[in-house]
Amino acid sequence: MIKVPAMAQTILSIDTHGPGLYEFTDRANAYVQRTAVETGLLTIFVRHTSASLVIQENADPDVRADLAQFFARLVPPADDLSMAYLEHRVEGVDDMPAHIKAALTATSLSIPIGRDRLMLGRWQGIYLFEHRRQPHRREVVLHIGA
Repeated sequence: MIKVPAMAQTILSIDTHGPGLYEFTDRANAYVQRTAVETGLLTIFVRHTSASLVIQENADPDVRADLAQFFARLVPPADDLSMAYLEHRVEGVDDMPAHIKAALTATSLSIPIGRDRLMLGRWQGIYLFEHRRQPHRREVVLHIGA
């Protein structure tokens, strides 16, 4: 059995170009394999309040498109009449809705590690869920604990 380092941690940068799901499963798996941790837990944390994390199907791109469309309908931009109650509008009509979408999803995930790899299901992928319209460089922390 390989000992887990006291702290195994890195930060990934993910460039986005508008709302949607950006997969980074391969990068997370590659990091786990580089650390040579056989058994442990990967915690993933997004360092932003207008983006989130999800584990979702990675086989059919329609799933990602449908999820993005669902959240766009569930929480429309602040200039939509149904969102007239919103007060936070300083950073644009998509900012407060992005905060709401992030609150409805997750800012961190925990994934078991077994046999030097993430124990995801066959069709599961890890995604940054971008909620803003403008391009961003998002930071995601990967932390391994035993």
